[in-house]
Amino acid sequence: MSKLVEKVKNHKAIVFLSTLFGIVYALISFGNHFNFRTYTYDLGAYTNALYDYARFQWNDSSSFLLEPQNLLADHFDVYLPLFSPLSFLFGTYTLLLVQILALLTGGSFIYVYFRHRNAPTFLAVSAAVYFYAFYGVYGALATDYHSNVVAAALLPIFFYLIHVKKMKGASLMLLLLLIAKENMGLWLAFVCLGLSFTYWKEAIVRNYLWVAAGGCLLYFYAVLHWIMPSFANEQYTYGLRYSYLGTNLTEAVSYIFNHPLDVLKTFFVPHTDDPFAQDVKASLHWILLSSGLPILIKKPQYFFMLLPIYFQKLFHDNFLVWSISYQYNIEFAPIFAIGVFSVIQEIKAHKLQKAVCVLAIIMASASTIYMMDSATVFLKRSQLRFYKADHYQRNYDVKKVHEAFKLIPKDAIVAAQPPFLPHLALRDTIYNFPFIQDADYLVFSYLEEEMPFFPTKEAYVRFSDSLKQSNDWEVLLDDEVIILKRSELLQ
Repeated sequence: MSKLVEKVKNHKAIVFLSTLFGIVYALISFGNHFNFRTYTYDLGAYTNALYDYARFQWNDSSSFLLEPQNLLADHFDVYLPLFSPLSFLFGTYTLLLVQILALLTGGSFIYVYFRHRNAPTFLAVSAAVYFYAFYGVYGALATDYHSNVVAAALLPIFFYLIHVKKMKGASLMLLLLLIAKENMGLWLAFVCLGLSFTYWKEAIVRNYLWVAAGGCLLYFYAVLHWIMPSFANEQYTYGLRYSYLGTNLTEAVSYIFNHPLDVLKTFFVPHTDDPFAQDVKASLHWILLSSGLPILIKKPQYFFMLLPIYFQKLFHDNFLVWSISYQYNIEFAPIFAIGVFSVIQEIKAHKLQKAVCVLAIIMASASTIYMMDSATVFLKRSQLRFYKADHYQRNYDVKKVHEAFKLIPKDAIVAAQPPFLPHLALRDTIYNFPFIQDADYLVFSYLEEEMPFFPTKEAYVRFSDSLKQSNDWEVLLDDEVIILKRSELLQ
């Protein structure tokens, strides 16, 4: 304990800043969850998986699929089984807490990484603050939980272990990063190859990184072509959500090499006629430029590390993936933080170096504020802007809804509207309302804006009213939230 206290004293600046940003992150993430701004996709589905994994059983994706299928066929995410025991302690907030702690750990290790590179304390602290303030972090925090966010946040640990030549630890860390999601192998292969240029003159490290990159690519291929299909239903067909490039990985690689000019054009020009998509790519490029992308020209290996992320975003069929919001920007955060401040560290003039550190933080913060107010975010402002009163408010009494959930037995089968499902997901079976199937309880509200599968609110109300008036259901509660109980359970 005395050693821990001494370390805190020696690094009190980063401890204070990590605590401060931790509070901000909690206000965003926990605030959204408490006020029913987390949804079936994705916190609800993943929290339901925690329940199953903690009891040593597979999750069948029934929280969001009508045809049951092992969740690992949708995303090969091994973090959820690892984190599942924590659900006994932290309930439906478990994954949100894990995500916040991962981000704070990532920022702290950016500080540690630069201190071990003999960077001044001010620069090391500035690099961590830059990471904490990066726009991609806030988009991820505002949109539930995703394991790739945890992996991206922990990437600085891998950089640190490589720098201090702890190869066994680096190998274990690389494995931990790989199992976050099926696409991590491709990204980490580029990270390892890019990092090898930093250690080009150190043959042992360089060769290790080349071998590691090859291993990452093999893992990526094996997961997509063999492992995930083995968990899927018989009708599973492997394919990409990148129809512009082709229907499978081989066609995509072939198109990239055979049509380089078209590929380059698609980096900037939308490949859909949807009117809402026309400014999305431009917005992404502008925010990356203002966050420090031009600085990486000095060290292009960091831009190389981001190539698969650019392709993953900008060639996807869904233009929402191109945007500056959601979790699709988190991988930029650690690479930008380490790359930008590696360049700044080479500035010899101490005062100029400090000034550029401050400027980088200001630009990152300005980009985040822009993201919170941009028209191309496609998120509710209330999900992002923790400094506004509407982040902590709804058009109904959320405390009454939380109290109402106590009427539902923990072992009951439930069908819940998307904003309510994450709070009720720690049970064996839960469905995404309006899919009812064999549910014992229905939970929904006319006051909620999230009404999937219905073209209008009027259609949603008609359907819900028909359930309330049906002899199959009894109204247990009709208030901010409506809870119906299957009639046969009342007999």
